[in-house]
Amino acid sequence: MPNAEPEQETSRFRVEIERLIGADTDEANFGVAVSGGPDSMALLSLASAAFPGRVAAATVDHQLRAGAHAEAEMVADYCAQAGIDHAILMPPQPITGNLQSAAREVRYRLLEGWRKERGIDWLMTAHHADDQAETLMMRLNRGSGVGGLAGVRARNAMVLRPLLHWRRAELAELVKRYSIPHAHDPSNDDPRFDRVAMRRSLTNASWLDPLSVAKSASALADAEKAIVWMTDQLAADFIRQVGEGAIELICHDFPDEIVRRLVLKMLALAGSTVPPRGSTLDRAVAQLSDGNNAMIGDWLITGGKHWVLRPAPARK
Repeated sequence: MPNAEPEQETSRFRVEIERLIGADTDEANFGVAVSGGPDSMALLSLASAAFPGRVAAATVDHQLRAGAHAEAEMVADYCAQAGIDHAILMPPQPITGNLQSAAREVRYRLLEGWRKERGIDWLMTAHHADDQAETLMMRLNRGSGVGGLAGVRARNAMVLRPLLHWRRAELAELVKRYSIPHAHDPSNDDPRFDRVAMRRSLTNASWLDPLSVAKSASALADAEKAIVWMTDQLAADFIRQVGEGAIELICHDFPDEIVRRLVLKMLALAGSTVPPRGSTLDRAVAQLSDGNNAMIGDWLITGGKHWVLRPAPARK
């Protein structure tokens, strides 16, 4: 940690990285996504203390706020003083549409390109236990299934989120104790965004323990992995191509969740690139289970002992 002796937090952080990537820890290079806020600045400080000389940082300037570039420059100055390589990444064209969703997609695309270009092994982001609680509650409100309720994964491909068992207040205390510069993003106070509204609702919810929520989300992530593995095994045994453009599912008394996922597998094998909404899928599975046919988008599935998916006839 710059300008301070490594303390208990650094050891705790390193243990979490070792849990996530195992033996790779001693040789790996790490990239850190740093917005300039207290959470990501705390992450950068922890990472550079735990893995000196093996950490680089990148800040994405979405060019959506007037002060964003100054915040990126603040991170650059901190990194220069600490001897950490830093890059400012900017999208090649303006972000449009749902700003939070579109900005997230652009951010991860830019960061992944930077990671690959630099030959960095792992990319860290600063999601913490309070973020996880907000995500889980938002998805509960939307009626999400196991996959959605698994929340933010601690490890997803080359992305690591080692702070999921840390509280926001802990990170704020860390940047205060070590006088780590940081910025405040005003969009984090804008109640028009769903996450901000949820954060405000949970602020005084003393009955909710974000660390316990994070453990539940982790358990759900493990359950999701198990269901995906089981579905893949069953798909190999019970789904087959039976003609040009036709996919067959040999039906058995599978649990409902497995049936839904097998139907999604059929659609993917047939070339469908847009998964149906949950209500559409549930309605189709209910019709098929009753022996009827069902339509999902441009696809027709005939019910019976075996379900067969084909392109739907052209509408007249």
